[in-house]
Amino acid sequence: MPTTIRRALLFMPGDDRKKIEKAAAMGVDSIIMDLEDGVALNHKQAARESIHSALREVDFGRSERLVRLNPVSLGALCRTDFEATIAAHPDGYVLPKVERAEDVREVDAWLTTAERAYGWPLGGVGLIALVETALGVVNLREIASAAPRLQALAFGAEDLAGDMGAVRTQEGWEGFYARSAVVTHAKAFGLQALDTPFIDVKADETLLVAEAERAMQMGYTGKLCIHPRQVNAVQQVFTPTAAQIDRARRLIAEHDSHQAAGTGVFTFEGKMVDMPMVRAAQSLLDRARAAGIRV
Repeated sequence: MPTTIRRALLFMPGDDRKKIEKAAAMGVDSIIMDLEDGVALNHKQAARESIHSALREVDFGRSERLVRLNPVSLGALCRTDFEATIAAHPDGYVLPKVERAEDVREVDAWLTTAERAYGWPLGGVGLIALVETALGVVNLREIASAAPRLQALAFGAEDLAGDMGAVRTQEGWEGFYARSAVVTHAKAFGLQALDTPFIDVKADETLLVAEAERAMQMGYTGKLCIHPRQVNAVQQVFTPTAAQIDRARRLIAEHDSHQAAGTGVFTFEGKMVDMPMVRAAQSLLDRARAAGIRV
């Protein structure tokens, strides 16, 4: 599992330097400077130049610096995005509408060539595959294992609904299979799983929190954000509380004690405990450590 913590990943339009600077001062885990949907076609070149200069000039603090390219399937448009930004050495690229393993491998090859040319560590620039079409969901197994530098799978419910002709609902049942498939394949291949954005930026925050909590309960490790006001709530959801950390520590200590005494299954706080519950506690502590919390 990648060690970079990605609880909230905030999209910022690549052609708006002020918004990028604002995001850089927020303390968000990851900033995705967008060259795809967030930028009009006639602003693409300006956005590339803006991102290139921001990568070189803006202090991003602890935030990861990511760039979302246009889809690999668009050929020259994606390649131009890459060539215009790689020299500024982003931390990684987000690949939208990934449908085949070849989409990931193509950018992986570009990155390997660039890393050798610039003398950077091979594999140092990461990739995140955004799965948001029916074909992408069908090919998840191949996509998840496409390249060692692939660090996460992200789910895009809005584009998936459009691709399938489905109707987006607040409950999200139209995308539940795909949402489950993305997180399952991510975990099967040791990747992070990033949930779809919550698009109603004017909705009560409790709805955002509820959706983020459902994603966390499903096994997602973070969530894509489309507005700065979503960041704090999302990062809090994916950060274990002191009470949760304390309980996990005590459960694991009890497990270790019973193992030393030759006991397998035991009771903890009135509930029967076996290895799946122990692994869940260990996973919670891992998330806490990734968030910088001493456990």
